[in-house]
Amino acid sequence: MYIARILYPVRVLGPGNRIGIWFAGCKHRCKGCSNPELWSINEKYFVTIEQVERLIRSVATENEIDGFTITGGDPMEQASEIADLLEKVKDISEDVMLYTGYEIAELTSDMHTKLLDKVAVLIDGRYEEDLNDNSFLRGSSNQTIHILKKQYSDKYHNYINNNQNEIQNFMINNEVVSVGIHKKDFRF
Repeated sequence: MYIARILYPVRVLGPGNRIGIWFAGCKHRCKGCSNPELWSINEKYFVTIEQVERLIRSVATENEIDGFTITGGDPMEQASEIADLLEKVKDISEDVMLYTGYEIAELTSDMHTKLLDKVAVLIDGRYEEDLNDNSFLRGSSNQTIHILKKQYSDKYHNYINNNQNEIQNFMINNEVVSVGIHKKDFRF
C-alpha cells in the first residue's frame, strides 16, 4: 500500500488522540485540494501492511490511541489493503473515521463494502472549493458526515456539536505539515 504520512497525536480530525494516516493516490484531483502532493502514487510511499501494523503497535505501547483518521489522497483507491490493516489493529481501536471523495452511493464494490464495515464514521463527497464555508470536519459543505456504527453515535454527535475546525502543525523532516480542515484561501 502507499502511505505518505502517519502522524500521532492528531487531535483536529476526530475526537481524542488519533493516529492519522494519509494515503497516496487520488483520481479526483479537486480544485483547491489541500493535499495535491498526494494525488500520485509514488514508490517512495510504498509500505507493507505489516510495517504499518508494527508502527501503530509501537505507538500504542506508550500512548493512548482513541481512534484512527484515514485520509489522503483517497483511501478508497486502496480499500482492500486498508480493510486488512484495520482488521489487524482493531484491538487497539475500532473508532475509524475515513475521508473519501467518493459519495457513499458510489461505494458498492465488495472491496468498498469490506472496508466500510470497519469504518465508524465516513465523510464523503468531492471537495468543492466554492463550497468551502468552514463546515466542521468537512472541506466543503457538500460533503456529508455518515455515522456508520451506532455505538459511536453519541460520541460523534457530541464531538460535532461542541467543536470547531482547528489546525494542528507537525514538524517532519524540517518541514511543517499543517493538519486539519483549512479555510478556502489557505496556502502553505
